[in-house]
Amino acid sequence: MNECSHVPLLPHPEPPPLTATCPECEAVGSHPVQLRLCLTCGHVGCCDSSPFRHATAHFKDTGHPVMRSLEPGQSWRWCFADGAIV
Repeated sequence: MNECSHVPLLPHPEPPPLTATCPECEAVGSHPVQLRLCLTCGHVGCCDSSPFRHATAHFKDTGHPVMRSLEPGQSWRWCFADGAIV
């Protein structure tokens, strides 16, 4: 894993998930493939394997750079700004 300049700026503790699933997918009747948690605000979005890529859209809309997997047994984090696992 790489460190990036965004990780030290994340809130501690990390924010809790605002929802149990991707609210944008729910709104359009789509099923998320895997969920990601925004480590800035707690937004839950679907991954890029989902049809609508809401986690990426959240980054583009807000600039919140780091998300982590919300899948059971996974704890990796992705920095959209740096394009790297951090």
